[in-house]
Amino acid sequence: MTAETHAFENAPRHGARKRLASAALMPLAEAVARLTGSLAPLEARDVPLAGACGLIAGADIVSPRDDPATARALSDGWAARAEDVFGASPYAPIPLSQPLAWVEAGAILPEGCDCVLPPEAIEGRSVVADAPVWSGTRAAGEEIAAGRRLIAAGARLTPLRLMALAAAGIASVPVRRPRLLLVVTGSTEPDTLSPVVAGLAGQAGAVVTRIVRAAAAPDAIAAAIRASDADATLILGGTGFGRHDHSAAGLASAGTVHAHGIALKPGETAAFGAADGRPVLLLPGRPDAALSAFLALGHPLIDGLSGATAPVSRVEPLSRKVTSTIGLSEIVFTRREAGGVTPLGGADLPLQSLMEADGAILLAPDSEGYPAGTRVEVLPL
Repeated sequence: MTAETHAFENAPRHGARKRLASAALMPLAEAVARLTGSLAPLEARDVPLAGACGLIAGADIVSPRDDPATARALSDGWAARAEDVFGASPYAPIPLSQPLAWVEAGAILPEGCDCVLPPEAIEGRSVVADAPVWSGTRAAGEEIAAGRRLIAAGARLTPLRLMALAAAGIASVPVRRPRLLLVVTGSTEPDTLSPVVAGLAGQAGAVVTRIVRAAAAPDAIAAAIRASDADATLILGGTGFGRHDHSAAGLASAGTVHAHGIALKPGETAAFGAADGRPVLLLPGRPDAALSAFLALGHPLIDGLSGATAPVSRVEPLSRKVTSTIGLSEIVFTRREAGGVTPLGGADLPLQSLMEADGAILLAPDSEGYPAGTRVEVLPL
């Protein structure tokens, strides 16, 4: 059996292929490699700084100027020349031949001054405290030097990084922001899951440009895939083996199914392929499985299109042990608490527990789990 027909058999009734329930599941590492191996980062587009937070830089960004351009006061106080006030103290005051200039934080230092004395350094007409050269100041280029690389291509644009870009006089930045089409299959009402997936996609640096409904039929799903002008398409629901599960058949009709059935728990029925040269990812319709498949496969897909060099994650200690069965990659949902993260569970987690999750950890297929206190990488929800 070739990789193209991994975990499938012919199903003439639907004119497509359907996964055998007993077929081998594709290991997650192989699935991620197949899904992202042929992806190339999208062309970068300039966006204003105000709309760039959380997006991925599409090129190195270099400071065009020094910040500050000239020496400035770092704090409120008296501008002075360090040489003139050296050794001043309450026991050895230095009389002033002329008053010192008062400066506010951020003000340009008067000519000839190279330090800022604290407000209490002046008593009457005498200096009672000294300061070393450049104390209380920012020298030219000390905040940001001209020519310095501020952001590397592939880095995520955080609020602090955007603040530095603004200080350097940069008004817009090149970014890669994948556009996603989200197709919701079936007639389940209300649709509570697609807004969550769209939010997670935005958090990863993509944007869901449209959410459309498609009937639970191969032709309808295929039509929605063919109509997509997005960089990638996500199909939500219809990935299982029930009578109304036709997402894989729809993808097979519109393009190619590369795998249906991933060694991932929850999320075993996830699938992926391509249509018109663009990736298509099929997410199960059950909330825990959909979130698991998105974290394990959707994140790498978005990173591949955006050129991201580091995932959105944090490292936290486990507040209690987590166990796993060898053989499957496993997503365990977590809740952040004082002192670390608490595992809530994975497959078949009820919504009343899943709603408490604010992150998840991915356990490798050869792992039996981690003891309490282990620092683990946590993907945010």
